[in-house]
Amino acid sequence: MYTTLKAVTGKAEELNYTVGAFNTHNLEMLPDMIRAAKDQGAPIIIQTSVDTAKYIGHENLVAVCEVMATKELVDVVLHLDHARNFDDIKEAIDKGYTSVMYDGSQLPFKENIMKTAAVVEYAHAHGVSVEGELGTIGGTEEGIHVAEHDKIYTEPKDAVDFVKATGVDALAIAIGTNHGQYKSKTKVNIELLKKINAAVNTPLVIHGGTGVKEEDIRELIDNGIRKFNVGTELLVTWTKTAQETFGASKVNQSLRYNIIPCNEAVKEAVKHKIELFMNKESHTNL
Repeated sequence: MYTTLKAVTGKAEELNYTVGAFNTHNLEMLPDMIRAAKDQGAPIIIQTSVDTAKYIGHENLVAVCEVMATKELVDVVLHLDHARNFDDIKEAIDKGYTSVMYDGSQLPFKENIMKTAAVVEYAHAHGVSVEGELGTIGGTEEGIHVAEHDKIYTEPKDAVDFVKATGVDALAIAIGTNHGQYKSKTKVNIELLKKINAAVNTPLVIHGGTGVKEEDIRELIDNGIRKFNVGTELLVTWTKTAQETFGASKVNQSLRYNIIPCNEAVKEAVKHKIELFMNKESHTNL
């Protein structure tokens, strides 16, 4: 089913797992990402940046996700990630996205609340879910570098006020992760996560998931993480494979022979992450 973020995170809360949210960077890798979810019997959130949506075309992304969700019998959410411009969010909603993120994390607290609430009002009127963000994630967010000393961790009390005032369906929190991190792993602040999870009932979101240690994933799930973003790992996997296949290819060989291995490598990476995200050995909430 082509569905919403609220629907899939609600089910994840009931069964204590997290939903993988995977960034597609081109149209080629998208079908195999959805097939990976089908193979694992799990839902999937397909994410795009604003620029990727414009590059591929919103309608093209919506069409592929809708058709494959029905054909493959898998729950698929199409989510706009880290949007800061209301016009970009409105365009995605109007063209068929089922979920959007308004990123007001760089704004003063009250301004973040007011602008996020305006997005929620428009999105909910169109049956679309909204993710907000409180605190700042390290690394690079949509071209803006966040240095270690500029990080702002999410305060539990602020999370309570933010969720109540905005009505968001999911909340991205800052507990030590970094966007773009793939050569090393980060130390996440589990104790802070526990406090935030105890304070709010809203599904929580991890950004910068590529840099999270696999051994930490279960504890993150058991403490309220219901959406788990992975982007850089897929980009690196696809590009490394492309360098190998294109480098060894004759110039007159069909492009599909170069691109299919890239897509298959991404599919295996997505399957592996989903296996971890389904938290199959945990029965915490059952």
